[in-house]
This record gives sequence, structure tokens and C-alpha cells, in this order.
Amino acid sequence: MYEHALVLGKFYPPHAGHHRLIRVAAVSSARTTVAVLAAAVESIPLADRVAWLSAEHAADAGVAIVGDVDDHPIDYHDDAIWDLHVGIVRAVLARRAMLDGDPRRAPVDVVFSSEDYGAELASRLGAKHVAVDPDRTAVPVSGTAIRADTPAHWDQLAPATRTGLCARVVVVGAESTGTTTLSRALADHYRAEWVAEEGRRHTEDKFTAATALAGGVPPRLDDLVWTVGDFVDVARRQSREEDRAAGRGGPLLVCDNDAWAATVWCERYLGAAHPVVATERRPALYLLTDHVGVPFEQDGWRDGEHRREWMTGRFSELLSARGVPWVKVTGDREERLSRAVAACDDLLTRHFRFNDPLTA
Repeated sequence: MYEHALVLGKFYPPHAGHHRLIRVAAVSSARTTVAVLAAAVESIPLADRVAWLSAEHAADAGVAIVGDVDDHPIDYHDDAIWDLHVGIVRAVLARRAMLDGDPRRAPVDVVFSSEDYGAELASRLGAKHVAVDPDRTAVPVSGTAIRADTPAHWDQLAPATRTGLCARVVVVGAESTGTTTLSRALADHYRAEWVAEEGRRHTEDKFTAATALAGGVPPRLDDLVWTVGDFVDVARRQSREEDRAAGRGGPLLVCDNDAWAATVWCERYLGAAHPVVATERRPALYLLTDHVGVPFEQDGWRDGEHRREWMTGRFSELLSARGVPWVKVTGDREERLSRAVAACDDLLTRHFRFNDPLTA
């Protein structure tokens, strides 16, 4: 049993081979420091990689994920450059020890690695080296392969990484403009996970609660009192369900509304948006369903036929102001689906593109 193991890498992005390496180190060591060293040229933020690894290894005893930036050039034949990299590694190990509350526990006695440089790194740290699947036979995958074709290697990504990387498509629109019909058809087309509109469920539950509070007498839909808290609840639940679906689904996720849409519905019902409903979440693409050419269908829960034109315009205005990719879909059901598929196909050709990492 080793005392303190080091696992080092870019984790760009984390994949099944990385997770196996970390767990091999963890079962052999009292403590394992995973050093995530990212370069500024790379397009997956360091914080995301640390968060994804932390989520996947939360239950692995003794494992701590520590991220830092290493922008030094790579030259395995240059001692001066080696010294620069080792300096950063030592700083990361010191941070781990300080996080543990005992700076004296910084040194490592073993380096677990699948890379050619692992033995040299271990030697420079005065530690033993343990090679783990260097030929990639146990887990035949690499960060290079995943960056080259992420959808083809989706099964090699852990749920947290899938949640972070998937292309999220959100369908929004005024009442009775076909957001549910289009989003479900789009999800079926791509065999993707589909996230239902939480606002509809919330309205039904709110009506049920109001009926119970009135001694079993159902109120008129127009008599329901909407508050800012309603839209906060919708936004939070929408985000939670969206992330759950992203973690279990494929490269594309289709959502009927999202947390940001709750801010527009807040404005529609309360007359103004409210800061506490706001969100920084930004999907890869919005699809806005036009009200033109779509008959209003009263299903017992709708009350906004006269506001559809205003809402379509408001969605258009706010999407443009937000600076996110969006497409308005018009025409009959088949035309709308065709336009949506074309937009998603284009998205998928662009979404999984990564900057090249630093190389030797």
C-alpha cells in the first residue's frame, strides 16, 4: 500500500481510461492526488474538468482533484523545461497537502501513469512509477480520439462529462405554438433524451394545491395567483431535470423550454422579469416556434391566445439581445421539423470542436 499517489494529466476531456487509472491508484494508496494541468489554449475550461472528475470520483476514498494551469512548452529532452513542469507539479502537491491541513504530507511515493513520460516524472519526484494500461488495451480510448469524434466515443464519458459536453437544444415559443410537438419529434428523430416543460407540470400542481386549499372547490384558471417564487421553482426544476437527462443521454439533448424561458413567462404573467429568476445557462441552440399558421388549441390549461403574437415577438427580441444561436421555425408540422433537423445537423458539425492541446 502506497502512502501518497500522483495521477497527472490534461483530462481533455476526462474519459473511461482516466477514471480507470485514478481508481487503480486509489485502491493502492492511502491518498491520491489527481493533478489536472490545463493550458490556456485548450477550449474546455479547467474548472469544468475538475468538476467533472470530482463528481465521478466523489466516492473514491482518499482522492482529491486539484487543477492548475501549465502553459510551459513540452520538450521531454530539455532539463530546463522539465524543471518548469515539475515545479508546477510540486506546487499542486503542496496545495493538496494544505487542503488536507498538513503541509508535511506533500511528497508522493508513487506516480501512476499511462503515458511515456510517467517514469521520468516519477524519477524527478523521487517516487516509484506504476504503468497502467500504457498500450490502451484494457480501455481502448484516448483524449485525442474523443476530441476527433466525440459522439462516436460518447460511451467512454462519465455522466458528469456528458452533462457538460452535450449539445443542448431548447424549443421555446408562445402558448399552443407546438413546442412540445416539435421537441418530441426532434428527440425521436435523433433518438435523444427529451426534457418536458416544467411550467405545465407546475401549473397543474398549483391548480391541485389551490383546489385543496379551497376545500375541494376548483378555482378558475384566471384566479390562480402567480408569484416570483413560482417561476424560480420552475427554472430550478427545469435545470435539474435537464442536467439529469444530459448525464444519461447522448450527444444531443432536446428540451421543451428551459430555465431562461421561465424569465420570459415571468414577464408574461407578472408584467416584468425578475432578477432572481435569471440564469446564466446557455444552450447550444434555441428553436423558436412561430405562432403564425398554428391554430390555438384550448386544452383547459391555456389562457394566452391574445398574447401569442406579443410572446413570439418578445422571445425574438430577447433571444437576439442575449446573443445566443437561435432559429425561428415556421410552416406546417413537417416543414418545422425539417427546419429544426437542418439546424441541429449544422449544430452537430460545429459543437464538438476542440482547440489543439500543447504537444511536444
